[in-house]
Amino acid sequence: MNRGFGSDNHAGTHPKILESFALANAHHAPSYGTDEWTEKAIQEFKKNFGAQAQVFFVFNGTAANVTALRALTRPYQAVFCSDVAHLNADECGAPEQMAGCKLLPIPSINGKISVDQLEKAFVRRGDQHSSQVKVLSLTQPTELGTTYSIKELKELIEWAKSKNLYVHIDGARLANAAYFLKKSFQEFTTDLGVDVVSFGGTKNGLMMGEAVIFLNKALAHDFKYIRKQSCQLPSKSRFLACQFLAYFENNLWWEIAENSHTRALELFEAVQNIPQIILRERPQSNAVFAKIPPGWVKPLREKYFFYVWDENTFECRWMTSWDTKPEDIHGFALALKELSR
Repeated sequence: MNRGFGSDNHAGTHPKILESFALANAHHAPSYGTDEWTEKAIQEFKKNFGAQAQVFFVFNGTAANVTALRALTRPYQAVFCSDVAHLNADECGAPEQMAGCKLLPIPSINGKISVDQLEKAFVRRGDQHSSQVKVLSLTQPTELGTTYSIKELKELIEWAKSKNLYVHIDGARLANAAYFLKKSFQEFTTDLGVDVVSFGGTKNGLMMGEAVIFLNKALAHDFKYIRKQSCQLPSKSRFLACQFLAYFENNLWWEIAENSHTRALELFEAVQNIPQIILRERPQSNAVFAKIPPGWVKPLREKYFFYVWDENTFECRWMTSWDTKPEDIHGFALALKELSR
């Protein structure tokens, strides 16, 4: 497959992260998270999220979300999330089937939910016939490439806490939010009262692996059992941990987020004056959403693969990644301009 704009999952493993496997592979090491690589990686997470952070590695993003929600809910409880959240739209019912909780999707605008919409949905408290909401899950950045501001996060989290709800963040691309906000991870998670974060690696240059980070330490007490029961306890955990060590070393995560966001901005600016293209809004992460004429999709995808996000409107999603280059942007924009003539 040629380098395209289908997904940051399509990109390979960053060379510096790939090198970490060889280093971790040099000797024998204890298994199931008792190795020095895991301990060092956990310390890096603590530096970025606070000393109280409890960190557990899992294999993929759905597992991170599902196991986190298992720790936060009981089977009669529910989770508020955006109607376009990955939890709701792209995890094949795994949160409900495996975590046992009910998802309550909230209408969103450009991927974001508001306190007003949450307040309307926060009903039937104490009603034994209704699932009881216990968690507010926010996607940061959202599935539509927008990023909650600090002000928006404060309002949402303060509302959740006033209702005695836990706050979970699906952070599959959390580094992109940190780069856009120009804030440390701790400043827009721990310091605002977030309880648990699903921290993404795979979309950010890792070969595989995510982390479930409990910022509310008390909630992590039984998570080691939940992770094992969910088939997510890595045996050779050093090979997940070593990637995160490389990811945090010398702020590689920032470099990756900077490149993907810069390329997304370049793409947005390169095509914004093409009359037949309707852009959603200026990128706040590494995604550009654009409606294009249906007849353009096939010839474009022969050169650069991408997904049609909405088959009714032909809104497309163009994702950039750590390895997207300026010449990729130039070539794709040129192909669009040729079709517009």
